[in-house]
Order: sequence, then C-alpha cells, then structure tokens
Amino acid sequence: MTWRDYWNSDTPIYVNDRHKIVHYTRIANEVLALLPEPGLNVLDYGCGEALASDRVAPATGHLYLCDGAPLVCRRLSERFGGIGNVTVLTPEETDRIDPGSIDLIIVNSLIQYLKKPELEAAMAVWHGKLARNGRLLIADVIPGDVGPLTDALALVRLAATNGFFFAALGGLVRTALSDYSRIRAELGLSHYSEAEMLALLADAGFTVVRHHPNLGHNQARMAFMARLKQEPAG
Repeated sequence: MTWRDYWNSDTPIYVNDRHKIVHYTRIANEVLALLPEPGLNVLDYGCGEALASDRVAPATGHLYLCDGAPLVCRRLSERFGGIGNVTVLTPEETDRIDPGSIDLIIVNSLIQYLKKPELEAAMAVWHGKLARNGRLLIADVIPGDVGPLTDALALVRLAATNGFFFAALGGLVRTALSDYSRIRAELGLSHYSEAEMLALLADAGFTVVRHHPNLGHNQARMAFMARLKQEPAG
C-alpha cells in the first residue's frame, strides 16, 4: 500500500458532503485571490476532487487539474471534462504541458505524502513548467511540531463555523478507527521546518518566501511562494 493507492479509493477524510464542499469552495476562493488578472495558465498539482474548479476555470486561460489517483482523475474528467479550458492529467502526463507556460502552480496538501526524493523530482517538473515570471505556491506543509491533535482542533473550529460540528466529531472518531490512521502510522507523513523548505526550494532553482496565510483552514501548517531564480543580466 502506498499513499497513491490509498487516495485511489473513497476515504473518510471528509466527514460529510458539507465538509467537502466547504473545503473545496474555500480553496477555490483563495486560488482566485491569487490571480491578479484573467487569462493566466494555472496548474493545480495534486488537486484532489477540486469540486469548485468550475468557478476557477473562467478566471484562467487554461486550468490543468493534476492528480496521481486514477479514480480521482476519472471523477475530475466526468465533472469538468466539458469545460473547454480544463485539462485533467496525471503527474506522468505533465509532459503534455509546454515548458515555461504556467503562470501559477498550486501544490496544496500534497508534499506530506511524498518522500524527499519524490518531492525533489516534482520540484524539477514545476521548475520546468513555470513561466519566467510565474509563481509556485506550496501550501499545507506540516512542521515537525504539528500532529493529529492540532489538525483535529482546526477541523472542529472549521466545522463549528460552517454547520457540521457534530458530523466533525463523529468523523474524527471514524477516521481514528479507519485505515487512514493505520496507513499514516505505517507510511508516515513528511514534515518540514520553514528553514528546510526554504533550502529545498532554493536548491531546486527558486527564490522563495514564506506565504501567509496558508491555504485552507489549518493555519498551524505553512505555505511558501516561490519564483524562478533569474540569471543576472549580461
């Protein structure tokens, strides 16, 4: 079992449909806020079900939805395949994207499921696809001192303000008893300090700063905004 295998199935991460809609609507709104002008090309790498992509797509030149789970890609294609400027692909299919053509790459709540060599390989892909003045946002990075209890409290706060408080309590119990807890214990999650992320991105050819706020509801996690390092003129 790998994390990709796990996400290629229905999972208990969202406590109910309300939770899922609130999550993806919030992410879509925050992505839209990162688009200073219409017509930019956006790659959402590790996008999950991306339920509100129909709200993001009209604000972009082209929206690429990339996920490693075949089940997720199939659902994305069924939901958004009819939108002319949306392309669904897997990480292995990103060679279909022209080099240097992406203005904004969103990588949200993904890198905790990647081993360091996998992350470094992905950074090389992002570097190659990013436009000269493009931006890479890596969000929901888990510091070493943030664990399941912090995540649970953040979910409860989100639920209390969005009408699914009791469902969240029940969902936390189900998650604790589910395969997710066992797989998390077996496979682990990747944690990075701010300094480690800054160094990794710098080594991968980016200039980078800590970005506030983090995407989504959990502000105990971190986000980073990166750009391509520019060669000195002359």
